Amino acid sequence: MITNIADFLPPIRQLQEQIRDSVVAAAESTSPDELAQIAKEEAGDTIYVVDKISEEVLLDFFTHEIASHTPIILIAEGLGETGQMVLPAGVPEKEARWRIIVDPIDGTRGIMYQKRSAWILTGVAPNKGQATNLSDIELAVQTEVPLIKQHLSDTLWSIAGQGVRAERYNRLTGDTQPLVIQPSRATTIAHGYAMISRFFPGAREELAAIDEEIVRDALGPVQPGKAHCFEDQYICTGGQFYELITGRDRFNADIRPLLETLLAQRGLALGICCHPYDLCTELIAREAGVIITDASGQPLLAPLDVSSNISWVGYANAAIQAQIEPLLQQALRRRGLLSEEPPRFTDNDICHFQK
Repeated sequence: MITNIADFLPPIRQLQEQIRDSVVAAAESTSPDELAQIAKEEAGDTIYVVDKISEEVLLDFFTHEIASHTPIILIAEGLGETGQMVLPAGVPEKEARWRIIVDPIDGTRGIMYQKRSAWILTGVAPNKGQATNLSDIELAVQTEVPLIKQHLSDTLWSIAGQGVRAERYNRLTGDTQPLVIQPSRATTIAHGYAMISRFFPGAREELAAIDEEIVRDALGPVQPGKAHCFEDQYICTGGQFYELITGRDRFNADIRPLLETLLAQRGLALGICCHPYDLCTELIAREAGVIITDASGQPLLAPLDVSSNISWVGYANAAIQAQIEPLLQQALRRRGLLSEEPPRFTDNDICHFQK
């Protein structure tokens, strides 16, 4: 029986390494067109053939390596309509000690076409029933799935209150070495990467307009032949967190769920958004010093499920937050996408988040 959260770290790292190696091996032996074939459609996302590789490893591992001695609730896509499964089978949900939420491949679209690294994401929280929240996660681990032409792969992990550790694995030699990471200390987005996520069709023009407004208000008009700042549409939330954690990005926001009403007025559906399993390593970002909030600037809270649509905003540091957050909220309120009075959490909620 695992009673100490730190005892999950070795097996979860082992699992993520297995998934990484399985996906890389498949990419080396299978064409991108084959990996990109649709395996099935689910409510939360489209499942491609490459996703099935990681899902099979995931369920087998938790069944035999974890649930054989510690009852858990596993939360991930591919586990039926509810997106969760109590292991071992037959154990009442209330008797499970832990909830483990996993995205076995975050960044499927990038890795299946060999455009960019994907990430394996896992968060572990004490089982507090259906009320268990993203902020309850006490251990988070994310491992990079590299391109087949890439020989290095990074792994980051955090135990709540203990900071961040990271390693870089060389898949040619099998060696690992410690990795020192640090978010950007810049006090402005000028000459850095800062952006609003707009990966898919369906309101990209509105998201781009918000982006343009924020940058213009923060940095003034663009000068002839110059670039104020840059953007990087990395279609992978874990990858976006990594870019903030390692100092590559200074500001990133994914606010797609806020546009649901606007799209409905146009007779359009919202489409795919960020889900809690995409965010399950948010603890690592916070422990590294990155500031992660919801769109209204409040602590990011989300149920541990596979279907909720979640907006999030990330700032590399407090100076970037002070520069950008008022402009972001102003742009959202001007469009009616954010209420004039942001929701306020109770003191208990804030303490819960800060644990």
